[in-house]
Amino acid sequence: MESSTYRPIFKDISSRELNGFRVRKRPRFVDDSSQFSEIGAFEFVHDDSATPPMALSFCKTSRNAHIVAVTGEDGYVSLYNTRLKLPSSATHEANADKARVSEWLAHDNAIFDVCWIKEDTNLLTACGDHSIKLWDTQEQKCIGGLIGHTGSVKSISAHPVNEDIIVSGSRDGSFALWDLRNSKRRRSHFSTSPIDIVKGAHSPNLKTRGRHGKAAAISITSVLYLKDEVTIATAGAADSAIKFWDTRNLTTPFTQTSVHDRTKQKWVRSYGISSLSQDLNGVYISASCMDSRIYLLNVLRLEKGPIKSFKGCDISTFFVKSKLSPDAGHILSGSSDGNAYVWQVNNHTADPVMLKGHNGEVTAVDWCSSEIGKIATSADDSVVRLWNINNSCYSNTRSPSIRKREFTIPKMKCRKLFEEETKGSVNAPQPLLDPPLETSMAEIRTPESIKKQSSNLNLNSNSNSNLNLNLNLYIDETCEKSPDPSFGSPSSVLNPPPSLKRKTILDYFMAHS
Repeated sequence: MESSTYRPIFKDISSRELNGFRVRKRPRFVDDSSQFSEIGAFEFVHDDSATPPMALSFCKTSRNAHIVAVTGEDGYVSLYNTRLKLPSSATHEANADKARVSEWLAHDNAIFDVCWIKEDTNLLTACGDHSIKLWDTQEQKCIGGLIGHTGSVKSISAHPVNEDIIVSGSRDGSFALWDLRNSKRRRSHFSTSPIDIVKGAHSPNLKTRGRHGKAAAISITSVLYLKDEVTIATAGAADSAIKFWDTRNLTTPFTQTSVHDRTKQKWVRSYGISSLSQDLNGVYISASCMDSRIYLLNVLRLEKGPIKSFKGCDISTFFVKSKLSPDAGHILSGSSDGNAYVWQVNNHTADPVMLKGHNGEVTAVDWCSSEIGKIATSADDSVVRLWNINNSCYSNTRSPSIRKREFTIPKMKCRKLFEEETKGSVNAPQPLLDPPLETSMAEIRTPESIKKQSSNLNLNSNSNSNLNLNLNLYIDETCEKSPDPSFGSPSSVLNPPPSLKRKTILDYFMAHS
């Protein structure tokens, strides 16, 4: 996976100068934990009983980015303010009481994943009771339930634009698509069934069968809704393949890539992917594999497989997760050895920075999207720790954006357009674009109708001409204001108009380049 060829650094610099390629400077990643400072720690405790956290997630909007949601095995959801000073001299339980904003019992089972939607006003919880619940975070009230899986829901992800569209992955081996608008109203909340479900998404070719002849369920461990708005990425415990699905046709994945060859390993649990994550622009995807490596993929080069791999952590269970930073500059991961690890993407061969402090397997981790350098880690010791990456270590550069920039009309060009318009008629301004050419069609009419029309035209030709002119103008204006009937009403996110459909994720990026 990694290249073993050695290239002198001076030769590399010389080739860049000769080729005229100017490289943006990036701070070197120092292999020293002194570049990271712990800014606080609190215990995940309820009713005087500490439980291991299962998932955590910072809010997505800038005004709420300091709020982190933490869930655990006991089914509780707690929101904490990470901007408060949590002194190291105080106990973790005292810090928890100080930082806790709110908490409520969401399920009677473990909550494996959470997802913020609707400007951080709603929170989705994926639970071991086979359900997904939608919560109003202000009132701590359940306002909806997503029922349809037959196993623990392990992962959820929202549509990048329309957050009413949700994808979830379950231990029953299926992933499902949900539309929160497609619901049945109950007394105090609504219930939603999946609009589409794919079973056995990561089942092997030779399915293992139980005593009753039923195929064994192969767990979906992670799902991602990609930034192109039509592609879903899924990963499972049965293999090390990442499959990519088009939501407009979920019969089979349109492509897949393998991050690890399980046939080359001698031990059994060296395959399977525990988590997927993507950067803010959706260019890169990271995958944590059970061979204790984290693989990085470029969505524009999926056919080439992973472009980089990172090692140094110990991924022994599927509870250990990793997260790609919003700018795609770093990768943060938990580890079964009780530490958290951070790699610099541009220097993947270097040893990672080790974050020490936990006394159990480090599982869920996350980056704060707005407060640069802030990260959170949780472990089986029931403690959530907050860290800050110093400015000398953290990169200020962002991941490459392939979206095309939109520019306003230049001043001179805009003035010229207005001058051209003023030269024309004041009552009827000329359009900037030429009107479409009118097509003529031969009329088939009877002699009686022709005689009747000619007699009417002779009686009052002037009034009819004015009336026809006004009527035609009214029809033209009405047609311009009305939507294209071929688009349908309303247009679904999963079924966009034919002119806007893209075939693959590659077409999405190329359309903006």
